[in-house]
Amino acid sequence: MEQKLTMSLVQTDNIWEDIDANLENLSVKIDRIEGETDMIILPELFSTGFTMQASGVAESMDGRGVTWMKDIAKLKNCLLIGSLLIEEGGSYFNRLIAAFPGGELLHYDKRHLFSYAGEDKVFKSGKERLVFQYKGFQICPLICYDLRFPVWSRNTEEIDLLIFVANWPNARMLAWDTLLKARAIENLCYVAGVNRVGTDNNGLVYTGHSAVYDAMGADLLKVAPKEEVVRSVTITSEHIEEVRHRFQFLSDRDQFKIL
Repeated sequence: MEQKLTMSLVQTDNIWEDIDANLENLSVKIDRIEGETDMIILPELFSTGFTMQASGVAESMDGRGVTWMKDIAKLKNCLLIGSLLIEEGGSYFNRLIAAFPGGELLHYDKRHLFSYAGEDKVFKSGKERLVFQYKGFQICPLICYDLRFPVWSRNTEEIDLLIFVANWPNARMLAWDTLLKARAIENLCYVAGVNRVGTDNNGLVYTGHSAVYDAMGADLLKVAPKEEVVRSVTITSEHIEEVRHRFQFLSDRDQFKIL
């Protein structure tokens, strides 16, 4: 039986280190989503921006950001995905939260920390991927810099949808556009990338380029650059089944173990 999944991508600016203002701003945008959606995807560190001043704005898993995500997921009756700056056990994590409408939470801690900006000196790296089923789709959500590492993104678990939430600067936008499409083609799966817009307090400019690609790398959705906007698209299990039946490339993939 064919399954369908409607995703809403929130391409938004960010108010530097102001959790309350960002949550209020996102609440307004999400409230304006027309029709039903199965999943809402927010950018990386959506409540603070890509700050390295973790001690001033980090929160717990019972904090404002996580509580807000649970409330929105319940209110909109959908899965809500985005990453937050979380403190746990004396360490800081760039943590992606998957908040389900029934109140369940799953999380993934960013594996590849962006040493170019000193992220590795502030945050603790994650060790395991998160792969879960939702409405008939096998989903693996990852964070920004993970996109540059194809082994970590490799489809070894019959993944139907890879998700990348990001704060990816405009200076390297060619890499973002190219690698999102590459991850879709090499893994024979859908890929969704959600990036922020605006300028942060470090002077970095972000232009979005949020997008969804199908399992052949074709554009399903390309969000207009620089705009704060929410766009939705529906994906189908039939497409995945047809592509993998016709092109059984994953049967020839290398077998490996990540240490």
